[in-house]
Amino acid sequence: MPPFPEPTAPADGRAEVFLRYLDYFRESVLVKVDGLAEQERRASRLPSGWTPLELLKHLRHVELRWIEWGFQGRAVADPWGDWRDGRWYVAPEESFAELTAALRAQGAHTRAVVEGADLAARGAPGPRWEGADPATLERVMFHLVQEYARHLGHLDIVAELAGGPVGE
Repeated sequence: MPPFPEPTAPADGRAEVFLRYLDYFRESVLVKVDGLAEQERRASRLPSGWTPLELLKHLRHVELRWIEWGFQGRAVADPWGDWRDGRWYVAPEESFAELTAALRAQGAHTRAVVEGADLAARGAPGPRWEGADPATLERVMFHLVQEYARHLGHLDIVAELAGGPVGE
């Protein structure tokens, strides 16, 4: 688990700050889900119905959509592969180990893209932007950090209700 990215810790620039927070939140989500029993990973304790495994898959696809499909403008076979019938979806045969590996691989890709680009660079035109001008990499990273932080807060509550890890 990476250390919490304290605001006073020296960094080489804004990109490194974004990456530290994203790495921290990503690994925190994985540690939280790892601390749950398998049945709790696949069950929902919420009226909305999402499960911790669905959250993992969702976060992987969020990075895929914003970095590869959006910023890089790559053709992505199934950018909405975390959705089925209007909600997040994980097939019964998808395992925690597979979803963890996919999320970490997506995170490594995100890191490589951010380290190789300028935060002021605009994304490639494409369907991700739904006709709007592509966002800068800095705006994409800000969005990813807030999405991870928000969902980690949701997962904190779910894990506590399930008798799993509590706190940061």
